[in-house]
Amino acid sequence: MRAFKIERPNEGMRADIQQKIDNLNKPKGSLGLLEELAMQICLVQQTLEPRLQHPCHLLLGGDHGIEREGVSATPREVTWQQMVNFTRGGGGVNMFCRQHDFKLRIVDVGVDYDLSKVTGIIDRKVARGTRDFLYEPAMSEEQLEQTINVGIGLTDDCYREGCNILCIGEMGAANTSPSSIWMSLFCKIPLAECIGAGSGLDCQGISHKQQVLQTALDRFEDYRGKTTDYRLQTIDFRRETIDERLQTIRYFGGFEMVAAIGAMLRAAELRMLIMVDGFIMTACALATCQLYPEARDYMIFGHCGDESGHRRMLDFLGAKPLLSLGMRLGEGTGALCAYPIIDSAVRMMNEMNNFQNAKITKYF
Repeated sequence: MRAFKIERPNEGMRADIQQKIDNLNKPKGSLGLLEELAMQICLVQQTLEPRLQHPCHLLLGGDHGIEREGVSATPREVTWQQMVNFTRGGGGVNMFCRQHDFKLRIVDVGVDYDLSKVTGIIDRKVARGTRDFLYEPAMSEEQLEQTINVGIGLTDDCYREGCNILCIGEMGAANTSPSSIWMSLFCKIPLAECIGAGSGLDCQGISHKQQVLQTALDRFEDYRGKTTDYRLQTIDFRRETIDERLQTIRYFGGFEMVAAIGAMLRAAELRMLIMVDGFIMTACALATCQLYPEARDYMIFGHCGDESGHRRMLDFLGAKPLLSLGMRLGEGTGALCAYPIIDSAVRMMNEMNNFQNAKITKYF
């Protein structure tokens, strides 16, 4: 994986931004989270007059080898069927993109079906699904790099069109399984506390899922203990840590998830705002921040869903989700629903009057 130059936003403007927020004709702090959001956006864009331009949504599709172990209530053929459905405008993601004027890109990164001739789907397929991580790494090192580059390229495409706010969603049966394992390993939380019903498992199904994932995790620990070919381990501690974390990402991740990581890293490098959706995309954000903690400053977390452990993962990242609607559809829909709140924070900075111009006594 290439090195990324991701820098935290310059804090030099913080006092000026806060002064403008406090001088808007309202009680100090009365717009709550909108004020925090406005501060974040102004710092990212380094301006007192922020703008949201050409919002884009990446819908990334991929299948998972672990699905064959019965860890998901959704069979893998639903992935390609839904991808085709999205091209016809019939998905939840289509509705919300239309509502909030997002340009939607539907991307096949690793669906186990030939979608190359389907109009409306961008073909970036790395392979027809990952391997089964119960027995072996989900992808090779070469596939990991290729997939990260897919995400980079997709973000570059959006950026060239003038986009400065990127939303990312996913479609892939069983992708709560790698998300749960990443959460357990990166947050140091017992695996059982990271596993939920996914797309609708019953109690017996959740128990089976836990057994399968725990076995996979035990085998990974054995695999990691025997693996000594860390290419970067002799350079320095930080690079060694990145290499080990990349191994975790590669062993369990789906192609759609790793492409999301590449997209997030590039977006942060380009100083774009990154809208983060539910459990799976939060796991991707978590993995991104494990590689480059600086990327966290560019992320806006749209939604806290019902999947077990999502709130704990958000807490680990120090994230305040804008919404909690009980949604667990995926596709990026929770983040898209939060977009009007982001827009409101920007409008607050640009359209509200201040005490002086409004000739209102400033009483604090």
